[in-house]
Amino acid sequence: MKKILLLLAACATMASAAPRTIIIGVVAKSQGNPVFQAARVGAQDAAKELSAKLGLNIKIDWRTPNEEDAQKQAEAIEQLVLAGAEGLSVSCSDANKLTDAINHAVDSGVPVATFDSDAPASKRFVTYGVDDGQCGEQTMAELAKVMKGKGVVAILAGNPNAPNLQKRVAGAKKEAAKYPGITIRDTYYHKETPQDAAAKVEQVMQANPDITGWAMIGGWPLFTENALKWAPGTVQCVAVDALPAQLAYIRSGHVPVLLAQQCYEWGHRTVELLIAKIVDHKNPPHVKEISALIPVTKENVDAFGKNWDKWLPK
Repeated sequence: MKKILLLLAACATMASAAPRTIIIGVVAKSQGNPVFQAARVGAQDAAKELSAKLGLNIKIDWRTPNEEDAQKQAEAIEQLVLAGAEGLSVSCSDANKLTDAINHAVDSGVPVATFDSDAPASKRFVTYGVDDGQCGEQTMAELAKVMKGKGVVAILAGNPNAPNLQKRVAGAKKEAAKYPGITIRDTYYHKETPQDAAAKVEQVMQANPDITGWAMIGGWPLFTENALKWAPGTVQCVAVDALPAQLAYIRSGHVPVLLAQQCYEWGHRTVELLIAKIVDHKNPPHVKEISALIPVTKENVDAFGKNWDKWLPK
């Protein structure tokens, strides 16, 4: 009997010493997009690092739809809450369709952080990503620099109904107003597929051969090969994002500057913020935490490109 009691006591001690398990659900926009694959790796790395540092067992539960689908994201949020996730990190395909799901999670005691694409009317406690107005300004400022402050510029803007892209366009126009020698021909919208974007650029250039610069507030056409039909240097182009396919345009000389979003940090930083809130009940100083854009040029393209060897799943 004494041996049994000692054994039970030892088992109880071992059980009490087991690290606390915390599940963080991550719901990005789509499985195949490299920026979200990088965010997933960032979240997993943060979980490993914080588990070791804090003596916890942090697990990432990745529930991202194959293609962009806000309804499936909302269902994933609900499923994660029911599965016992203690925190959620979400990139919103449609803020209006996800606000109720986020609010329900928070009301159920599950804090939510957003990244890349926010739901500003929701009860999320923090959002991490670029400042869209500043993103547009920086895109135009880099373009004006390589155009030496003069020329005719087209803005490529993707979905006309996306609030984040509207802010980027406004920022680009605000910055362009600082340069008397620069004329904005127009803002051009398109379906957000590489093929549609590349076709739009070609169509606009045929109709407006005097365009000498493109401010691409998203780098959609650069996911395809040979999307820019002009000789390198004859038309300047600055675009947001610096994914592996896009880096080829830096190397060819068609694009002098790409502005990289810190997509690995989308996952890494939101997991850090969630664990601080869950474990230490600590809120960040600001609801919006700004992620700086990283300029990628011929000088640093090879060094930057090596990041993708770590960020993309093997």
